[in-house]
Amino acid sequence: MERPAAGASYQRFPRVRIRELRDEFAKFELRDTDASVANALRRVMIAEVPTVAIDLVEIESNSSVLTDEFIAHRLGLIPLTSSAAMAMRLSRDCDACDGDGSCEYCSVEFHLAARATDSGQTLEVTAMDLRSTDPKVCPVDQADAAGDHRGILIVKLRRGQELRLRAIARKGIGKDHAKWSPAATVTFMYEPDIHINEELMETLTLEEKQSWVESSPTKVFDIDPVTQQVTVVDPEAYTYDDEVIKKAEAMGKPGLVEINAKEDSFVFTVETTGAITAYELIMNAITILRQKLDAIRLQDDDGDLGELDAHLVGG
Repeated sequence: MERPAAGASYQRFPRVRIRELRDEFAKFELRDTDASVANALRRVMIAEVPTVAIDLVEIESNSSVLTDEFIAHRLGLIPLTSSAAMAMRLSRDCDACDGDGSCEYCSVEFHLAARATDSGQTLEVTAMDLRSTDPKVCPVDQADAAGDHRGILIVKLRRGQELRLRAIARKGIGKDHAKWSPAATVTFMYEPDIHINEELMETLTLEEKQSWVESSPTKVFDIDPVTQQVTVVDPEAYTYDDEVIKKAEAMGKPGLVEINAKEDSFVFTVETTGAITAYELIMNAITILRQKLDAIRLQDDDGDLGELDAHLVGG
């Protein structure tokens, strides 16, 4: 097994360029690194950035058509504003309480009381009806309430039906349960590098060019109406399906286009549940990933990784 020379370094300095950034959406480029780092960042965003979610529900009264367990499960999946989650303690690590919800360091208490009194109308109980003891932690619907928006539906009540409960929200991560994941979607793709063989393309008729362009399932190429040349209009729409390459070969024009993935350049798309902003999700994930790397570095200083390296060299 070939080993790097003593003192050799593979240190790289990744660069990030933000393309689009909104409260719940971000698109950015990650360059000068490899797929292992890109995937590590993706997995941390999905499974290890903490949020706050309802974890314990005490039903005081429930005469609705839904069982207690069903309602508790629905409550757990309601996204809560979690900007303060990074500073909170995990309830299992908190030495200031027993995790019953009365602790300012690890828990937030919610109450809900609803009763239907109108015989002619169904009462919709939603996330807007949850009352939090901490104004910083509330259902995302309450934080973004506008107009007639009623929030996430919990249960519908008919006349005489009632729902009263107490709920405890705690800090957690998506690795433990999906309700704590702040990410709705986190994807990345290799940035495609597309080169058209202009000389070979000029041997095609306009109809052949049109047929070749239309062979792509996504609109990657188009024909300039003035010059009638094929141009790349959206390289990132390419899905690595090889359809245009197969079409070129079927036309007897292999090498008409060359498409390669840039192995050190990735395009990320991030959507959040609203618990935290897309910017917070990205920055918190970078912080957590850095902490993990620091922990590995400390292990190396203690000699643990040195023994592994010696074993590999000996093998």
